[in-house]
Amino acid sequence: MKNIACIWVLAAMCCLPLMAQEKNYLVFEFIRIEAGKTVDYLENKDFLSSIYQEAVNSGDIQGWDLWSLRRSSDPDAFHFATVTYYNDPVKMMNGSEIDFLIENGKKAFPNMSEDELKTKIRDAHDDRDLALRSYMVEVASTDDEFQYKPGTLASFDLMKAMEGRFEEYETAEREVFLPIHAKKIKAGLMENWRFLRTAVPTGSEAASTHMTMNVYKNYLQFFNSLEYEDIDLNENQLVAIEKGLQSRDQKWVYLATLETVVR
Repeated sequence: MKNIACIWVLAAMCCLPLMAQEKNYLVFEFIRIEAGKTVDYLENKDFLSSIYQEAVNSGDIQGWDLWSLRRSSDPDAFHFATVTYYNDPVKMMNGSEIDFLIENGKKAFPNMSEDELKTKIRDAHDDRDLALRSYMVEVASTDDEFQYKPGTLASFDLMKAMEGRFEEYETAEREVFLPIHAKKIKAGLMENWRFLRTAVPTGSEAASTHMTMNVYKNYLQFFNSLEYEDIDLNENQLVAIEKGLQSRDQKWVYLATLETVVR
């Protein structure tokens, strides 16, 4: 028994470095829908949801979301976004392949032939214009237990770290802004916050390098959060906040409502 106990202790110690290295990876697909095709696109979401549910069941992905987006009257604005969650970067890079969808589609719809699946998947994709795909890795997040569900509200804030201030910006998000968001969550003014970095290397001309997801229960909580002022901030903290804001360029912000969630 003593030897068995030692083996378990050693095994647990060996696993610690591996557990510490675990990361979350997210793929964002920002989508435009042609005039008159919104209904067709939304009708296909249940079909895709079933496929992604099988991918969750098999451990290929951790989850999949469909969000509807709000932004000004810009004609080039995105209409929807999907978010696919992974715990493995290799699976992340393979998750958008047609073979991945077909293999999980066979499990979800065993009575459909492979040709029928291909046609259905192609039709679902033809209803949209995939304008932007971003491969992201989670750098920091709040410690909360919020469960995403339809109706959840979020803002997707795309940032670009200023040249030469990449590390400074990330440090500011982790050490300055994360505690502020955690305090908001504790006060009931927010539900969840994530800070993401582009996982695939990009050049200096890339439109963005980072993203924050600011998650709220509803619009009432969102607007209350906007009015929140932390009167306990001291002078040093205010200076740190200002430096953090200057280390990045906020490229654009989308308000998003969660339409479909697969876990």
